[in-house]
Amino acid sequence: MRILADENIPLLDEFFAEQGEITRLPGRAINAAAIASADALLVRSVTRLTADMLRGSPVRFVGTCTIGTDHLDLPGLAAAGVQVASAPGCNARGVVEYVLSVLLTLSERTGLDWRQRVIGIIGVGEVGSRLAETLRNLGVTVLCCDPPRAEQGAEGMLDLDEVLAAADIISCHVPLTRQGPHATGHLFNHARLKALRPGTWLINSSRGPVIDNSALNAVLATRNDLQVALDVWEHEPSLEPQLVARCALATPHIAGYSLDGKLRGTAMIYQAWCEFNGQPAQCALTDFSPTAGCNYLQLDPDAPADWQLHRALRWVYDVRDDDARLRAMLAQAADQTAIRAGFDQLRKDYPLRRETPCIRVGGAGRDSARLLKAAGFTVPAN
Repeated sequence: MRILADENIPLLDEFFAEQGEITRLPGRAINAAAIASADALLVRSVTRLTADMLRGSPVRFVGTCTIGTDHLDLPGLAAAGVQVASAPGCNARGVVEYVLSVLLTLSERTGLDWRQRVIGIIGVGEVGSRLAETLRNLGVTVLCCDPPRAEQGAEGMLDLDEVLAAADIISCHVPLTRQGPHATGHLFNHARLKALRPGTWLINSSRGPVIDNSALNAVLATRNDLQVALDVWEHEPSLEPQLVARCALATPHIAGYSLDGKLRGTAMIYQAWCEFNGQPAQCALTDFSPTAGCNYLQLDPDAPADWQLHRALRWVYDVRDDDARLRAMLAQAADQTAIRAGFDQLRKDYPLRRETPCIRVGGAGRDSARLLKAAGFTVPAN
């Protein structure tokens, strides 16, 4: 069995070494020529895979260690008899923590308490639903929009324009779809962007083309009241430096890049692989994941509950670090070739980042313990 895999997928040997011979390539270098001699593919979102690329190859299994599948030609692969597996929810916790850090940062910069603002969540799947639950547990008013789920009978769903009219903050968590009644490509077009309420915070950690980046650049040129945080970009790894400069926060598609999320994604694809081959799994994530040694954070027990929450959120993840790294890369890049290389390098060399359940917090009083648990932290009983 010959397995072709993205070199940035962790635990490849641990999960797949006994399944066959593994060949590693950069995700963007996986092409038809490389695929021709493979029996199975393990990819991430940077690999655009079509049925034509697999034509004539023996590939019958494609696993993407990601929540989204918009980089895969699903109808074409299905028609070719290729089994496709993804990892829904694998990095949802990391994306929630990314959004919380963005909210905290913009709150500090504007002087507005993010927990007192109305937050609209567009897309209530694995990520959006977990974000909504976390925010509500923290006492935040949340409005949700998800037309496909509304049609399936989900309660409490509002129309997009209703959410935009009522929310102070908009956070996007939709898949990228180009066709159909609920297509999300350029969901935020020039008209919707121009019509955003004064002082709106707009966050996109889903897919870049959900927001028309050209239109956003034009709107931001005339509206300095908007606070925009982008983790995903319409033409990534290419970036428009002017748009980056106009964003309050800009990061290189790393919202879900927690160590735990990455490992979870590989484990989920391994499980799908075993099911595809009709074989029992020989290992599990608990065999390899560094969960035994949770990090410990000691807080000042005399500090107010809000301060303790903010201190812990900053400790587990600070979006300002990723924003600074991206801007530093752009300052050194001479052209789009250098920007594309720099964008991918930032993702490849991403520093270790754990999720809140792996952080044990001490020194929390009763009120702060409630908030910290709502945010996902492990708080030992006093």
